[in-house]
Amino acid sequence: MNVKLLQVGPLGTNCYILEDEAARQAAVIDPGGDAPEIIKALEGAELRYILLTHGHYDHVGAVAELERAFPQAAVYIHEKDLENVDPSLFPLRTQVKGANLYGEGDRISFGEDRVRIEVLHTPGHSEGSVTLRCGDLLFCGDTLFAGSCGRTDFPGGSVPKMLASLRRLGGLEGDLQVLPGHMEPSTLEAERQHNPYLRQAMRETP
Repeated sequence: MNVKLLQVGPLGTNCYILEDEAARQAAVIDPGGDAPEIIKALEGAELRYILLTHGHYDHVGAVAELERAFPQAAVYIHEKDLENVDPSLFPLRTQVKGANLYGEGDRISFGEDRVRIEVLHTPGHSEGSVTLRCGDLLFCGDTLFAGSCGRTDFPGGSVPKMLASLRRLGGLEGDLQVLPGHMEPSTLEAERQHNPYLRQAMRETP
């Protein structure tokens, strides 16, 4: 599997392209804008899935254009972000229409089942935030950042839920790769050692 990183949209959102090179099939995670750049980066691969870690505008801005370019691609989002995002701040319904829903424990695969993605529900930044795990890769959206975590002061945000989600991620076995929705990548072990929010979460008893 090949993974490409693009920084897109007005806030420089990390958009990831996962491609099974043998099958020439791909999934895009968090296309926050700049659809032409994403299409170019696909390099002719068949886009099978558009996967959203949450519903904020800077993570969904290119969905409509990608749907027009790839009508066969299925869009997935957690139901709580499809229904409960405040449209005055995050005009989700104007950008994601007819989306499929996924949630805790769901799995998506493509490329003759070679690329397998598991959905972890990790609320806190929003009610419907998810982390997408693909092998030793964690696509964390705006839950876990290098040295930080996502904001909790938007509609649907929650400090207790964020701490619970961070505790869950910190408790995963192994030194997984942390691929966040903004800023640079990291590793889970580095975050266990140096991220004050993750360290606080892991000290607290659930």
